Amino acid sequence: MSKECPFYAAIDLGSNSFHMLIVRELSGSIQTIAKVKRKVRLAAGLGADDTLDNAAMVRGWQCLSLFAEQLRDIPDEQIKIVATATLRRASNAREFLAQAEKILGHKIRIISGETEAKIIYRGVAHTSSGSGKRLVIDIGGASTELVIGEQSEALLLNSLDLGCVTWLKRFFQEQLSQANFDAAIAAAQQVINPVISDYRRLGWQSSVGASGTIQALSEVITAQGMDERITYQKLKTIQQQVIACGHLEHLNIVGLEEERKPVFASGLAILIALFESLQIKSLTLAGGALREGLVYSLLSQEETSSVRTRTADSFVKRHRIDRPHAQRVASCALAMAKQLTPSLSNRALSLLKWAAMFHEVGLNIEFKRAPQHAAYIIDHSDLPGFTSAQKHLVSNLLLNQRGEWQAPLLEQQHALPTSEAQILARLLRIAIIVCMRRTEDSVPKITLLQTGLDWRLCFPPTWNEQHPLRAAELELEAEVQRQAGYPLEIIEALC
Repeated sequence: MSKECPFYAAIDLGSNSFHMLIVRELSGSIQTIAKVKRKVRLAAGLGADDTLDNAAMVRGWQCLSLFAEQLRDIPDEQIKIVATATLRRASNAREFLAQAEKILGHKIRIISGETEAKIIYRGVAHTSSGSGKRLVIDIGGASTELVIGEQSEALLLNSLDLGCVTWLKRFFQEQLSQANFDAAIAAAQQVINPVISDYRRLGWQSSVGASGTIQALSEVITAQGMDERITYQKLKTIQQQVIACGHLEHLNIVGLEEERKPVFASGLAILIALFESLQIKSLTLAGGALREGLVYSLLSQEETSSVRTRTADSFVKRHRIDRPHAQRVASCALAMAKQLTPSLSNRALSLLKWAAMFHEVGLNIEFKRAPQHAAYIIDHSDLPGFTSAQKHLVSNLLLNQRGEWQAPLLEQQHALPTSEAQILARLLRIAIIVCMRRTEDSVPKITLLQTGLDWRLCFPPTWNEQHPLRAAELELEAEVQRQAGYPLEIIEALC
């Protein structure tokens, strides 16, 4: 990294939007300095003869005139600018690029669909958690990228000739009807069908979606009170809401941003086609895609640990969290969690661990309102590897780490079922008290005896007498949990 200029820039000239991302490296992680997006709708200006009309080119040049200012002080070797599907296809792309490069003062590279898919996967791999093979979907304005990869390696990739802007022009110019959706889905499946067998043969364990269409859908389903995982049933529910609006100009559903409305139905139809053709069970929103992939290629960071681990390491260091103590609380909470029947999901156990690791971040501001400060910091931090819903659950757990039991916080999150979120809160609160001496040898072995929601914590004989403060705090906590409807008893015995 340049010592004189620590900043890096990535610009993506997409078919629907132009994006600019400016970052710097900080404590082993990436800090976003600026994000600028403009809806250029370049693909809307592509004629039947593949000529880009003047109006679309002018929209693009005007946008790049805004971006140019931010690039002035960043060296050439720390900037990457790429163009995707529409400019791959446009017969007069060189005319557009000549003026665009003059405006920016930098070269623009038109990348192939395969290269675009590789870069998208790199961006996902560096910003989204996951293990095993994962399917990555990125629905752009004029192309859709499908990738199966594992860790940082893309194993199978394709760039398909369908996108939310081109499908808007073909199927959703005005009317939003079942017939329009049926036609759009069928046409998308014709494009998808030739590659289906390759993807099914290789298989995958999880699915993530990147960029605008998936982000808009994620925002809609969480705004409507559903959990963050996008499923086929949720897509069909949203489809019926869209059809009920009748016309594009009347499209108005809960959670849908104004700027996304023109291409929402077309992107939704493409995603439904992908779910049906590939028999996708569910997917979540990725933390990054093309622009992030470009940035990480500039930084040449090796993926030597999981995304969440790298994020957590950077977060703990930046916020001066007492790492040994945080790890002690996490170990205590997880040890109790593993005694529960039925077992918590791996997703829940992972989020419990990170909530414990981050629980003292608010102490940097003050002790009295540390839980409130911690919740705010988590909710408003860029944490690659954590979805928005997962961040919000961790935030709510930290807000609920001591004092009055706040049930609505656990009911209003969308990362886990409410029952699991409540269990995480119970475990975290208990572990924080048990570990309050802040030394390794002061943490006792605890046996958790369970009958439904009724818990009994079994401590070694005479532990209460030898540790009166923690024993008193645990009794107070037991009363808080009992009043909230979660019976908790503290006992001493040879369990």
